[in-house]
Amino acid sequence: MKISKKTYGILASGKKVYLYTLKAGDLTLSLSTLGAAWQSLMVPSKTSPRDDVLLGYSSLDAWTRNKPFFGVTPGRFANRIGGASFALDGKTYSLYKGDGQHSLHGGRRGFDKYLWKAEAYEDRDGVFVRFELESPDGDEGYPGKLKAVVCYGLTNANEVAVDYSAKVESRCPVNLTNHSYFNLAGEGKGNILSHDIIIYASSLVEVDQSLIPTGNLVPVKKTPFDFLTRKPIGRDIGAAGGYDHCFALDGEAGKLRPCAEVYEDGSGRTMRVFTTQPGVQFYTGNFLDGVPGKMGSFYNKHDGFCLETQHFPDSPNRPEFPSAIFGPGKDYHEKSLFAFDW
Repeated sequence: MKISKKTYGILASGKKVYLYTLKAGDLTLSLSTLGAAWQSLMVPSKTSPRDDVLLGYSSLDAWTRNKPFFGVTPGRFANRIGGASFALDGKTYSLYKGDGQHSLHGGRRGFDKYLWKAEAYEDRDGVFVRFELESPDGDEGYPGKLKAVVCYGLTNANEVAVDYSAKVESRCPVNLTNHSYFNLAGEGKGNILSHDIIIYASSLVEVDQSLIPTGNLVPVKKTPFDFLTRKPIGRDIGAAGGYDHCFALDGEAGKLRPCAEVYEDGSGRTMRVFTTQPGVQFYTGNFLDGVPGKMGSFYNKHDGFCLETQHFPDSPNRPEFPSAIFGPGKDYHEKSLFAFDW
């Protein structure tokens, strides 16, 4: 096991961005203090020594303008909040409209745009980086001072381990996730339509044309959203209009359980995802449009996929959904695990 740290660059503000590189088992993970972002993940395959399976950038300047949210940790509330507002305890809170009339990933300056404090550590299971962030009362319109702690690391069993926690001084919506885009063939090596996927979800969070939940959970069986048995991502993607949907995971929320499994035949790589979260947002890079990436790559539509373990979108406005309201006496805590083999 190994941990290294270096200065990745300096922002216009003069503040330094640090890059941590973790090695454990056969994996190497690089993490940035800008947005608590996964910058690269090197994974072996049956045909090549290792490939980077994450989309991203080669320069700090590009990471500061990260419109697709490659690899970052969004917050306070990942995903969308309808109408960019919510009511809580008799008061209405207005948020920044960053996605049409709706709020997306925490606002104009969500957690993805913050410099996080970071400290690396090692234990018997692996190597980790503990990221810490304080968000003041009223930040982006949200109530209460919040402290978030996110731990990302590698275990000796070729797993990326994820632990999210937050304490907030007033009742407030909290929803943390990671927004990494994966391509198990390797970044820049074509699209992900031939990847096979299983999502362990019998129902889907129904959304309207602007991707805001209607409040209904609908069965996936015999629809383009049926991933209960393994199939290529591209098989029904046209009928679905691209995937950018939250799946209501089977099993008991709060317990670590299977979320998804993805297999890429050319490399032989498999990624298995587990989570305590109630849902997972499956996104297929529908809006990638020739984005300049790493080492001369350009990312186009469907060149990467996201599996963002999280609470359901617009939960603050949907009392029928699992509650995403936290505060005094109720801290936020969720875990996820990404296990690789080849």
